[in-house]
Amino acid sequence: MKKFGLFTLLILAIGLCTFAFTAAAAPPMSPHPRVDHAIEAMRVARDHMEHAEGEFHGHRAKTIEHLDAAIHEAEICQGEP
Repeated sequence: MKKFGLFTLLILAIGLCTFAFTAAAAPPMSPHPRVDHAIEAMRVARDHMEHAEGEFHGHRAKTIEHLDAAIHEAEICQGEP
């Protein structure tokens, strides 16, 4: 019976250590996950516009310019509490 108790304690200790190291290794949660998602979407949209064929009478360049400004503003939001 004593061996069973030590074995159970050992398994519990291994489980707690695994949980502790997994939690410590996980990246910190962002305080603004929707802002993170929006930034990623704007970066994807910018990439699509950058690789779009045609200039669209200068609107493609202007769109990229506006997306860059929007990404910058969203990154500022990310830093807010």
